[in-house]
Amino acid sequence: MKEKSLFRKIYDYFDKLEDRVRAWLSKSPLLYAFVAGIAIVIFWRGIWHFADMLEAEGGILGFIFWPPVSIVLSIAVLLATGLFVSFFVGDVIIMSGLKKEKKFIDRAREEIEAETAHVEHIEDVLEKIEEEVAHIHNNHTGPKTVLETKTEQRSGGGVQPKA
Repeated sequence: MKEKSLFRKIYDYFDKLEDRVRAWLSKSPLLYAFVAGIAIVIFWRGIWHFADMLEAEGGILGFIFWPPVSIVLSIAVLLATGLFVSFFVGDVIIMSGLKKEKKFIDRAREEIEAETAHVEHIEDVLEKIEEEVAHIHNNHTGPKTVLETKTEQRSGGGVQPKA
């Protein structure tokens, strides 16, 4: 068996860590939103300070960070990569708007309620079936043999007494 590379081990570790953290944070959406918001602001603040460092050194990089140029350049890159609308609005919001659907959280709540009602209906049907089976079992006089069934069909009525 081939030994995993150091990069692959690190990648696998952080992949599993991400799964555990997301599972834990998903239980509390408001906490999840605050943690994500803080992390995003810190990330962009770091990018902003890095851009300031590059601008301070001058040259062509200083020109790129001149506000009109940076706005046009960033919009062009975001449009070319298809990220402009999806980042600022989100694919799920666009699709739900086009389909005239409710918000995801409202839809999820309605689906849970509908599934609960469906399960309750299935439980009611099963109770009725159990009652019918019990009734049939209590009123059952025993199975007829093939001979008794054929005799009954020929005579057109009840079972003929055996000789």
